[in-house]
Amino acid sequence: MRYRTMGGTGEKISVVSLGGHEYLPDKRSRGFNEDLAKAITPGHLFPGFGRERRRRVLKTAFDHGVNFFDVTMDSEKEALGRNLAEMPPPYPVFVQTRPEGFVYTYDENNARMAKYDLIKAEAARILGLLRRERIEFFNFAFMRAALRHDREYLAKIADNAARLKKEGLIQYACADTFSGEETYLRQIAAGCFDAVYVNFNLGDRGARENVFPAAAKAGMGVISREAFMKGALFRMAGEAGVADADGLARAALKWCLSAPEVTTVVYGTGDAGHLENALAAADDPAIGEEENALLERIAATGAFGEFRAKKEREFFEGM
Repeated sequence: MRYRTMGGTGEKISVVSLGGHEYLPDKRSRGFNEDLAKAITPGHLFPGFGRERRRRVLKTAFDHGVNFFDVTMDSEKEALGRNLAEMPPPYPVFVQTRPEGFVYTYDENNARMAKYDLIKAEAARILGLLRRERIEFFNFAFMRAALRHDREYLAKIADNAARLKKEGLIQYACADTFSGEETYLRQIAAGCFDAVYVNFNLGDRGARENVFPAAAKAGMGVISREAFMKGALFRMAGEAGVADADGLARAALKWCLSAPEVTTVVYGTGDAGHLENALAAADDPAIGEEENALLERIAATGAFGEFRAKKEREFFEGM
């Protein structure tokens, strides 16, 4: 496994990290695609998380030195905490997570995240699910609407992050949004975050223009996600006549890691064999001629052109 330093934290993080999603038979993520309202409700646990299939994926991650784990909804948090207790990793690991129901569009103007008593109680609740003493990376994911609704919003978030760190509930704070470049740049300029969490892939690369340089200048790490465009990459492969799914997956991961600012790529899978394949990209990150050719074939499809145009509008215009 190769490791990169997470910005100014000094922490050595595996270049491929493991997401917490588990999957339905049709390959959609569980929870969010079963009942979204329940998935973002604090305390709701869907049955069947963290069982044998997931444990096999975790063991593969441990065998290869993956030391960063991202979990979203409570079912994933509880499962990771339980699994880490059942099968302790042979080295220290870092967990990134977020307050449930506080982020993105789940809470109007993300108002609860700005209230210290609420965010403190939520961090403590999450620690119970994770069975950990502190949250290593806590994700403050708010939308542009929060900044427009409350001119003091960023100052409140900065104060909350500092207080949570001082009380030992979190170690590092992460900036995140689905409101595009403007909001990311304002988060970075606030100076209260240690890392930025952002979509980054062959068809969604807007962050490379201004966000990555700003994060690097601020001494922040970059955690990237959606390397496979939520599965759209493999649907494009059908149009492109690309049959080598494993090779395409490795090429896509290597493309993400070719950005020097990217510390780690969060990769989600329910299959230990697929994780093995992905980790091969981490061991040999240079993009070969055949891999470049695969990516060029994807980029030539009509579906890719539509995807990239849509993502550029969303990122640069915001929402």
